Amino acid sequence: MARRPASKRDVLLRAPLARHGRLARHGLRHAFALAGIALAVLVVSAVTVTAVALWDVSSSLEKGVTLPGDVTSTPAPDVNAIEGGVNLLLVGSDSGEGDPRFGERSEHLNDVTMLLHIAEDHASATVVSFPRDLFVEIPECPPAQNRSGGYQAPGTDGGFTDKINTALSYGGLGCVVATVQNLTGLSIPYAAEIEFNGVIAMSNAVGGVPVCVAEKIEDTHTDLVLEPGRHVLKGLEALQFLRTRYGLATGSDLARIGNQQSFLSSLVRVIKSDGTLNNPIKLYSLAKAAANNMVLSSRLQDLGTIVSIAAALRTIPLDRVAFLQYPVDEVDGGLVPRTDDADILFTALANDQPVTVSGGLGQASQPDDSPEETPTPTDAGPSPTDTPGAIPSPSGTPSAAPGPVELPDTISGQTAAERTCTNGRTLDEQ
Repeated sequence: MARRPASKRDVLLRAPLARHGRLARHGLRHAFALAGIALAVLVVSAVTVTAVALWDVSSSLEKGVTLPGDVTSTPAPDVNAIEGGVNLLLVGSDSGEGDPRFGERSEHLNDVTMLLHIAEDHASATVVSFPRDLFVEIPECPPAQNRSGGYQAPGTDGGFTDKINTALSYGGLGCVVATVQNLTGLSIPYAAEIEFNGVIAMSNAVGGVPVCVAEKIEDTHTDLVLEPGRHVLKGLEALQFLRTRYGLATGSDLARIGNQQSFLSSLVRVIKSDGTLNNPIKLYSLAKAAANNMVLSSRLQDLGTIVSIAAALRTIPLDRVAFLQYPVDEVDGGLVPRTDDADILFTALANDQPVTVSGGLGQASQPDDSPEETPTPTDAGPSPTDTPGAIPSPSGTPSAAPGPVELPDTISGQTAAERTCTNGRTLDEQ
């Protein structure tokens, strides 16, 4: 994918955000068409379950958020049209949706901001995590509407510096996208926002995520206590694990990112295993959890688009799925970008080059050298020429993919193939 200049006039096109009402229920013909798409991509044998699931899920999706530069009148691509690379921003909101289990939340912040890049040849994927305390330029953003249609963010003229996790409060999901586009120079046509309850629902849908704890985790801020050993986390406990900071070895937000990378790597292994991709009940639960607990950008409202992106991810080997931390320097009160090192990373992504990590694992992580206990991932999947109804490959013969780029040692992370353990700390050590 070509990298475009990070011009504010180019990046920050003002567009009204869509109102978040419920979508009308699709007709029977459309429902069965979507069922056929799911069968082709996910190799699900239970036709009835899939049809009912997709019909139900499609009726649950809310109207999408219009991102900067979107042309909403342009139809979303169908399942066969997702060719080339993909940039998708995933935002984790800390609002808590009024749930007392999450404590009082006075602000609406994007405490998790991750950019997913799928290479044009679908041979690699990279997820970049941006630390919540990273100081960045906040661009011009229009007001944003919440799910009920009332304004949740006033909008801003931009042009000032603040922490990246405040972008959601200034202008909603579209403002977070504009901020990350401005920071990276990449165009981001897809985005999704998930709140605390969504994390709980997603972890439940896959039946739990295995994690390894090397040293005890104690965190009174998230009410999490985990003894050393192996655990399968789901529900509230999975959310507590992803939110914990003070219970990790260094107690920093960078340690939390490393911990999240360990969890997400395990989640990818679970999703790519036989037990999930070939289980229509789990697939239904996962799709339903996403639909009910996410705010999607307008271009993600078409289920064919979602399935196409999932299909691209399904074929990528685990060792080509990288989770990285944006490179930073510490300053009083927060973090600042290491722009030269970041440019190497995002130039590689713009050129669809795979990357290798030289900066080691994330903070609070160590290799898990114990015998494999999680399900063995499936292969990349059957060839489209061998499987009836499979998604055809892009026409033409692709050119040889460029070689991997070794990243600066200021960029830490891991691949989904690497099993890691979390180094926690007790209350006495905090």
